Amino acid sequence: MTTDPAAPAAIRQTSGPQRSLSARLVFVAAIWSAVALALAGIFLVSLYQRASERAFDAQLEIHINALISEMLQTDVDGSPATPRAQVTAPSYRGDPRFSLPLSGWYWTVRRADDPSILYASQSLVGDPLNAPAIGQDDTSAGFIVGPKGDEIRVLQQRITIEDVPYVIAVGASTAVFWAEVSEFGRLVALTLCIVGIGLILAIFLQVRIGLRPLGRLRASLTAVRQGEADRIDEALPREIAPLAVELNALIVSNREIVERARTHVGNLAHGLKTPLSVIANEARASGGPLADKVSEQAGIMSTQIQHHLERARMAAQHRVIGVSCETEPVLSRLIRAMDKIYRDKGMEIGFDQQEEVRFRGESQDLEEMGGNLIDNACKWAGSRVTVRVAPLIDPASNRDMFAITVEDDGPGLTPGQRAEAVKRGRRLDETVPGTGLGLSIVADLVALYGGTFDLDGSDLGGLRARLVLPALRKE
Repeated sequence: MTTDPAAPAAIRQTSGPQRSLSARLVFVAAIWSAVALALAGIFLVSLYQRASERAFDAQLEIHINALISEMLQTDVDGSPATPRAQVTAPSYRGDPRFSLPLSGWYWTVRRADDPSILYASQSLVGDPLNAPAIGQDDTSAGFIVGPKGDEIRVLQQRITIEDVPYVIAVGASTAVFWAEVSEFGRLVALTLCIVGIGLILAIFLQVRIGLRPLGRLRASLTAVRQGEADRIDEALPREIAPLAVELNALIVSNREIVERARTHVGNLAHGLKTPLSVIANEARASGGPLADKVSEQAGIMSTQIQHHLERARMAAQHRVIGVSCETEPVLSRLIRAMDKIYRDKGMEIGFDQQEEVRFRGESQDLEEMGGNLIDNACKWAGSRVTVRVAPLIDPASNRDMFAITVEDDGPGLTPGQRAEAVKRGRRLDETVPGTGLGLSIVADLVALYGGTFDLDGSDLGGLRARLVLPALRKE
């Protein structure tokens, strides 16, 4: 469908953008899953980091114990144990990296009461290992800046030999440690991303399958609205089956109200028309000025009653749920009838409808509106009348509408006459047969359906009448 830029403001209704329930559910679930997986990933990496730190410290502790063991070894001649730390430096080379200059693996031995280094590994090459002062605890661990400016993990332990307290410190570069933690974090992130994508796909499928009954309910409602079914299918899951039951009850109630309204309209028409006919007949039979006046007023009353009864019938029909009709068959039938009625005038009635359009309402109402407009155009036209039907979309409310335009090559109307023409019972030319109710009935019907009706000048030289009515959206 194309948007008609001339769509009147009267048909526009404000409405917000449509939101997808399934998209909302998937979005919320995806956000929650992403947050939960991110927290789980942080927790796993934190656990791994702590475990790696404990394993790293355990490795450093092994080297400390080896240094302590070497410091407490006996002399080679079998004399009693003499603390080697008091004689010569420990020659511990349990890891070749302690012998490589600035390898990142270092150890030192110092007295607890003296910050100066007594002995150090060859890897330090004379540089200090700026380990923090140890407190009263036997061991401590922490991170410091190494000789090369890199981060060092240092484990220190206090021991006492011959009443002399010593502090042994062993440190190692954390580059490998953090590289392993980063690699683990990367693998965890990759794994959780795959799991997250799988969860989102599973949620999407769950939502689509879970909301499928709503699609069936919508299709059933569409069938009722288009007149293809008279009730909604109630074979639905128990969570939404009560909704279908209530909607069916609403449809039945609506039909009963309409039927009662039509019955009352018929009874009222019968009850009022008969006495008025009797009064009119008696007045015509009596003759005289009084009888003429009574006959005139009875005719006016009959016209007014007919108008209001017709309006009540239209209102009742408009409240029916699920009625619609195609415009082309109805208008084509009207044009064929007008061709026969105005055959003596040599009338040429053209009809143009490029797309299929379905009127959201009763076919009788479309016949009433279209018939009045085409008949009125044929009465006043010289020899040519055109009828066009075009779909359009109201840009404000996004409602599907369609326009029926009827033009003639007659004398047309002035702006003031156009306003008078739609008033009830108003006839601009008494020489032309009619009751003066045609255009007012059209205006009333269009208003009931939420459309618009306007009169304007025609390119053919006569009058242009334009209806804008609701259309049924194509599925």
